[in-house]
Amino acid sequence: MAAGLEMKKAWVWIEPWDKELAVAALESGADAVVTAPGDAARARALGRITVVCEGGDIVPGRDVFIAEVRNKGDEEKIARERLGALVWLRLANWTVIPLENQLAQRNGLLVEVAGEEQARTMLGILEKGVDGVVINTRDAGRVRKLVGLVHGLSPRMALEPAVIERIEIGGMGDRVCVDTCAMMAPGEGMLVGNASNAFFLVHAETQENPYVAARPFRVNAGAVHSYILLPGGRTSYLADLRIGAEAMVVDAQGRTRTVNIGRCKVEKRPILLAVAKAGAREVSVYLQNAETVNLTAPDGSAVAVSALKPGDAVLVHMEEGGRHFGMKIEESLVEK
Repeated sequence: MAAGLEMKKAWVWIEPWDKELAVAALESGADAVVTAPGDAARARALGRITVVCEGGDIVPGRDVFIAEVRNKGDEEKIARERLGALVWLRLANWTVIPLENQLAQRNGLLVEVAGEEQARTMLGILEKGVDGVVINTRDAGRVRKLVGLVHGLSPRMALEPAVIERIEIGGMGDRVCVDTCAMMAPGEGMLVGNASNAFFLVHAETQENPYVAARPFRVNAGAVHSYILLPGGRTSYLADLRIGAEAMVVDAQGRTRTVNIGRCKVEKRPILLAVAKAGAREVSVYLQNAETVNLTAPDGSAVAVSALKPGDAVLVHMEEGGRHFGMKIEESLVEK
């Protein structure tokens, strides 16, 4: 996952004020609402949400710049100016080429949209898409649908099968359970590994067993030293995760979504080392030695680590380069 591929943003434009639209934006998980300055307090009274307006959390003309694209001259000007800033584009006509040209030269683009077809087009241009959309509709139902669509079009992770080479009992260790504020489905989990460029898809605890009820909000992620891949292409040590931080859920098809962490539990448990090969590269992870802890098979099914054996296939995500303070960098790095 390349740096810059953040979760796509959905802003909802509510001018003039409409409480129903604001509630739809808040309940659907919109990233911000755009209001008149006098309506910021109304929006905040409904719940915590970022407000875009003069005097708001994001201020037009300071934090985001509004630009209209009417002709080639406008297009060239936007491509040259404020390259480090967030730009809200208003398109005079819905042609793709001007946006392709913009995306080839800069990031930080939001585009105003009114419907699903426009949103899908804008978010998929050049397989990269704009960074987000500003939803301009007076239909609360459409707001909910569009916010869900935008957040569902997050970047995909490249997953591939790796073959288990060996399993080693590791004694006792400190392992981390990541409990989220969302329910996960079969086939979903988080990307965790001993190295910062090689991750197993550790399956969420969606499976019932005779000893304990399913905990579909939880990923029993691994030992404290392990790396976890987070939204935006960043990594963190499992030991550094905290309540309120964001984690990335990935399914067996590589689709991603962002969830909030509600709790992290660090406990001493028996651990084991799983080592696999993806092509010529090795990937490994320390996990709790328990029948409730699972990796993910290529078909999306959960594979209990207590039953893993050489020759079994599991899903992994492999990257090139290294990390510096969790950010991906291009350098030669060997972790062993």
